[in-house]
Amino acid sequence: MSGLEIPEYCGAILLPETTLFPHGAMPLHIFEPRYREMLDDALKSNCMICVGTLIDSETSNPADCAASIGTIGLIRASREQEDGRSNLLLHGILRVKFTDWLDDKPYPFAQIEPALSKKIPEFETKSATVSLRDAVNQALRSFPEETQTRVNATLDRAQGDPIILADAVAQQFIQNPSMRRQLLEEREVAKRIDFLASYLRNATRDERN
Repeated sequence: MSGLEIPEYCGAILLPETTLFPHGAMPLHIFEPRYREMLDDALKSNCMICVGTLIDSETSNPADCAASIGTIGLIRASREQEDGRSNLLLHGILRVKFTDWLDDKPYPFAQIEPALSKKIPEFETKSATVSLRDAVNQALRSFPEETQTRVNATLDRAQGDPIILADAVAQQFIQNPSMRRQLLEEREVAKRIDFLASYLRNATRDERN
């Protein structure tokens, strides 16, 4: 995804208790007229939209009700139904910060910038990724072999990159909305990995007790 050019401005779908991680996938059903227009605009341009999290009742100013960090995603597939609604698959690309909200569109439309992660020092990368993969494998022991193979194949695509690996694990294993938002907004990759490894090990111990 590094070859994609991230736009300076982008439409955003704002949803409660919803987080998309970079490199993760999210199916969306687009039915509101404003979001149907947003999808149409995106398909005519760069095929990108952002996913933002509503943290309060939605108002006319997203700055008052949406988290400041979201994810920009690429529309991988979109199928329009006869009534104008659409089902689409969005692939997360990058964390972004919503720096300003503009009012010249009928849908949430933001100025964005990359929300860059603080990387792990190179000499700590291997131990961090091994620790997280070990925690994942412990958590997977109670799952069918087919599930273990599928999840590990997904994580193998990270190719040892701790940023991608942490996001892939979070997308696969974390269901709690507040935890997902916390991980998306955490700038330090080391803290994401520590959180995930601890969560998975604790969950495994709880299952055994």
